[in-house]
Amino acid sequence: MIVRGAMRRSAYHDSVTLMQAQQALRAMPGVDDAGLVMGTDANLELLRQAGLAVDGLRAAADDLVASVRADTEAHADEALAALEDILTRRPASEQSAADHRPRTVGAADRMLGGADLALISVPGRFAAGVAREALGTGLHVMIFSDNVSVDDEVRLKRDAARLGRLVMGPDCGTALVGGAALGFANRVRRGPIGIVSASGTGLQEVATIIHRHQGGVSHALGTGGRDLTAPVGGASTRTALGMLGRDPATTAIVLISKPPDAGAAEAVLAEAATIGKPVVVAFVGAPAHIAGPAGLHRAATLEDAARVALRLAGGAPREPRWGDDRWHGAASERARQAIARLAPSQRYLRGLYSGGTLCAECVALLAAALRPLYSNAPTGAVRPFEGAGASLGHTVLDLGADLFTVGRLHPMLDVALRNRRLAQEAGDPEAAVLLLDVVLGEGVHPDPAGAMAPAIAAARDAAAGAGRHLAVVASVCGTEEDPQRRAVQVRRLEDAGVLVEDSNARAAVLAGMIASRDTRLSLPSSFAAGAPAPGANGGDDAVPRLDAGDGVPEDALLGRPLRVVNVGLSTFAESLRAQGVPVVDLDWSPPAGGDPRMIALLERLE
Repeated sequence: MIVRGAMRRSAYHDSVTLMQAQQALRAMPGVDDAGLVMGTDANLELLRQAGLAVDGLRAAADDLVASVRADTEAHADEALAALEDILTRRPASEQSAADHRPRTVGAADRMLGGADLALISVPGRFAAGVAREALGTGLHVMIFSDNVSVDDEVRLKRDAARLGRLVMGPDCGTALVGGAALGFANRVRRGPIGIVSASGTGLQEVATIIHRHQGGVSHALGTGGRDLTAPVGGASTRTALGMLGRDPATTAIVLISKPPDAGAAEAVLAEAATIGKPVVVAFVGAPAHIAGPAGLHRAATLEDAARVALRLAGGAPREPRWGDDRWHGAASERARQAIARLAPSQRYLRGLYSGGTLCAECVALLAAALRPLYSNAPTGAVRPFEGAGASLGHTVLDLGADLFTVGRLHPMLDVALRNRRLAQEAGDPEAAVLLLDVVLGEGVHPDPAGAMAPAIAAARDAAAGAGRHLAVVASVCGTEEDPQRRAVQVRRLEDAGVLVEDSNARAAVLAGMIASRDTRLSLPSSFAAGAPAPGANGGDDAVPRLDAGDGVPEDALLGRPLRVVNVGLSTFAESLRAQGVPVVDLDWSPPAGGDPRMIALLERLE
């Protein structure tokens, strides 16, 4: 095989265009594989791991790097020569509408006759500028983009508070507003449970479990994964809690986050205890001392949070705790069967996650049972995993982390990176079990299980050829109403030999049983789910609640049908249109063509 590469200096293309171009290159005659990434060190390392490294290439983070592996030099050169045409080609539907797309948020707002929210998914270094424009136009903001600086986030949320607006994000992948699914959201029925989440996949896990247990969601507001860090201080979380507290359609609220800063958590939990509605707190992996005032309902895991909220909202009968003997007995038997087939060398679990909070929940559940445990989402005594190299011992990775997504598609959109990593882990004679999440919904891969199943089957076959049994465990976060249909995805995984569990927590514990060879490992249950204590619903001893003048007015975002200005990924606009949401796509391009030197000059002139 021949590997050839090409580079375009300071070239900007959105991630969907890069994905489509990469797929087009792979389909060309004689091409075995292709990579198309921005030239960050992490991306170049990923190309090296995929066997697509180009010797002597010197790229900067703003440069577009293309690499192809082909059977002959001629086929490699032909593929690279076609790259320019592939990148500039547009679908006919897009061409016909191109002249009608506005170039500013203000113009898009006027086209809609008054928009409510700007959905922003441009590269991170440009996202804050677009968000400032949207806030100045009077819109609420959802920033899907990651790689936005903390300083920009703090400034944006401070400006939003002054203007009475909500900023969801940066790195906010999911929201549900009035039944409209934004970003990577799932299709769930409307109901009385509201969600405020500093985690996209945490929000999805809770919302879909609520749906599958016959409950419903009023609104689910993302805040971005850093909202409960010390610099940001829970600014958007407090605003969102106030909004749901005033929303007449919401009777119970779930508050979700990965481990928060203690100071930010204290302020947020004090606010949560005064809004006059029961609040379930799911701080995944947080230490026990972050408890907050009495009267809050604390959940041990995301599935637990969903079930507690269902009981509080009166939408479902009380069900057995999910660590009950029936589930544990069935899981233990599955684990014993897998353990019996392992070779002596097989000792380790390898988790390959697309969801950051699902990854964090796994780490929190298995930290005491599996040692040494490495992760790029470490908590407590878990050892940090640096870089993108080979796994060490038990390793659980969030493949949606910035290291893996700068200049690349998120693994919920493109399974290629995870499939390559899956093959790499399967080749390790010490790997006993692979643990995966499959996340469904709007805007994500149209058939993730179908795209992963051949790689899973090949990995298990390769291990079998080397005399090993490779166990694979997964959970599927989604509903039957999602475009991918949960039952279809489960069936495709099971046909590839995967052990599929009903929740991420259950999948993590089953995989932990196999790796530890200890079937006594069990799920935790709620450590508090009592009635609110005196003062928790706004009594004399309660912390003062947000007034309308301090946050978003009651009907500003939640009280009327949503209208959206989309800036970035066209797939998000297509999803909203399919749901009947009025949306206008902005004809956005980076300032100065994305040239960082020219952008810096323009900023100094301003």
